[in-house]
Amino acid sequence: MRALLLSNPKATATSGRVREVITSALAADLKLDIVHTTHRGHAIELGTQATQDGYDYVVVVGGDGTVNEVVNGMLAGGPGAHVPTLAVVPGGSANVFARTLGLSNNPIDATGQILEALQEGRSRSIGLGNVDGRWFVFAAGFGFDAEVIHKVELRRGRGKKATPHLYARTAVKNFYRSGLRKEPPMALHVPGQDPIDGLYLAVVSNTTPWTYFNSRPVQVSPEARFETALDVFALKRTRTPSTLRTLWQITRVDPQPRGKKVRSFHDLGAFTITSTEPIELQVDGDFAGLREIAHFTGVPNALRVIA
Repeated sequence: MRALLLSNPKATATSGRVREVITSALAADLKLDIVHTTHRGHAIELGTQATQDGYDYVVVVGGDGTVNEVVNGMLAGGPGAHVPTLAVVPGGSANVFARTLGLSNNPIDATGQILEALQEGRSRSIGLGNVDGRWFVFAAGFGFDAEVIHKVELRRGRGKKATPHLYARTAVKNFYRSGLRKEPPMALHVPGQDPIDGLYLAVVSNTTPWTYFNSRPVQVSPEARFETALDVFALKRTRTPSTLRTLWQITRVDPQPRGKKVRSFHDLGAFTITSTEPIELQVDGDFAGLREIAHFTGVPNALRVIA
């Protein structure tokens, strides 16, 4: 079987030595070609080429941002049997997608799990989310969470390391400073229902959890699954006590997000979120620009993965 190993050398959780061990292990079972990303967007180009070149597998060693780029490249021509099967070795700071697939957060252990699945011929088909032509594998966000991610990316550009505590500190500061919460500009439009306006946060989930805080899963849509369409968790303007209550709810072992300001939907095939002003969008934890409208679609059986 031909496989393309696509590695992000800047991934935060893998050293050169670890990547060598992973490569050697995979090369024992696969006819392996190896490429390294050199700039943002490069993985999209490499994913597109992998599909065009007819690889059986694409193995990504990197974080969720690299995975998102690769998937968008692989699916540039749409889903189908011609698209390689994806395997993910976690190499980033959160590794939400790999962990949601049941893989270890340790890259060496995850490689062992992938090899075992390959030897047993195990793979699965999963649904994906799409927002205006951009694919996402586990979640997208419009509003407050995307604003936080944008600010974190700006700080990373100044040399800060992406850690759970950096995200938490940025979120707390932004909660009290953000104009989005003070004058919520967003509305959710679900076919057949009245629009829900006055929203400052909307998280669209393709699976659960939404993210992790260290080892603790944060689940805003506990029923979201790769086998269903998309779930939405949205918040209207909230004060500090109700926000803390919601935060407690989504980090429980048995998460039950609810409240007067919470709006939740399960298994939506298509919907739209609008804003009265340009606001941040994020996909799979990466800032994706400013916009006033976003059309979301859940696409079943869009990609085969090793898990």
